[in-house]
Amino acid sequence: MRRIFCQMILPCLIALPAQAQDWALGGFDPVGFAQVGHPVAGRSDIATQWRGQLWHFASEANRDSFEANPRSFLPQMDGYCPVSIAEGHPVKGDPRNAIMLDGQLYLTRSPSALRRLRQNPDAVLGRAGRNRHR
Repeated sequence: MRRIFCQMILPCLIALPAQAQDWALGGFDPVGFAQVGHPVAGRSDIATQWRGQLWHFASEANRDSFEANPRSFLPQMDGYCPVSIAEGHPVKGDPRNAIMLDGQLYLTRSPSALRRLRQNPDAVLGRAGRNRHR
């Protein structure tokens, strides 16, 4: 009985990490970020496929807003941490360390990078913008 159980369940467990890799923003709701200014967990039953990734939402209204204009909810700098770009070595941002600045979503690599961006957003974003266009 144990062997049959393992044969049935094991393939499902192996598939989960591969499937989760296609989740945009780690499963956080991009519209929720814009509404409340911090990460909002999306629900697995409210999602849409866009740009090869699965985007999750806290509500159907959020999904509808995203589907109407998805580009307005995308992380800036292609999801890279602006602090790391400003330092000259781009690193992908982590949605758990996100911030909304002037209606734009930025993902930072760590809590310390998030603090640095909060302390001096104009300087960090200015330098990151210059470094991106080199």
